[in-house]
Parts: sequence; structure tokens; C-alpha cells
Amino acid sequence: MIAEVLAYFSESTEEYVRRRHGELQARGLTNEKIFDRLTGELTARRVAAPELSTRQLRRIVYG
Repeated sequence: MIAEVLAYFSESTEEYVRRRHGELQARGLTNEKIFDRLTGELTARRVAAPELSTRQLRRIVYG
């Protein structure tokens, strides 16, 4: 359990975006809703990520 918490907080922005995109996509959300949600989530992280555009998020996920 502690290892999971530490892993969560040590995740890079890119790792977080890829993981969350997969989780939200598995729930049936569209990319538009996913990227909107990710934008909000990234600002609420312990160490806020730099502001990323939808295009930047898409590039992280799809390369």
C-alpha cells in the first residue's frame, strides 16, 4: 500500500497523463472529455504540472 502511494506521487506528468487517459477511456469517456478532465487534474496534483494544451496532452498520449 505504501509502495503504491509512493509510486503515485513519483509519477511524471507524462506517465500520469498516459495512465489516466487509459483509465478514463476504459470508462467510455471521449477524448474531448478526457482531455478536459486531465487539464483540471494536473493543476490539482501535489506538484502542479505546467499548463498543457489539448494538443500537448494528445501528443503525450499518442506520440
